[in-house]
Amino acid sequence: MIPVCRTEDLPEGGAVRIEIDATTPAIAVFRSEGALYALDDRCSHQDASLSEGWVEGCQVECPLHAALFDLRTGVPSCLPARRPVRTHEVTEADGMIHVRPAARENTVREDAYA
Repeated sequence: MIPVCRTEDLPEGGAVRIEIDATTPAIAVFRSEGALYALDDRCSHQDASLSEGWVEGCQVECPLHAALFDLRTGVPSCLPARRPVRTHEVTEADGMIHVRPAARENTVREDAYA
């Protein structure tokens, strides 16, 4: 598990971006409706940071073209995005938020949503 931030540093409706290394895509961690979610921090439609988007309920809106992604599954619910973004395990313990990056083998097939 990779430490993200202290619990109080991620308020309700907020997002934090973490970069792990040069080969792993950045991850966005969100808090919404009391739950934590983690997605790849890159819209599948165009190269926008989802951590800069707007969170409402269980969705995040891409700041470039308003594509909506389900925070629980990474699946887009409207155009222009058609492909899901990868989700990651996120936990909160002892005042810290941690994320476990998903293995690339577990990535949802992008062509399944084309």
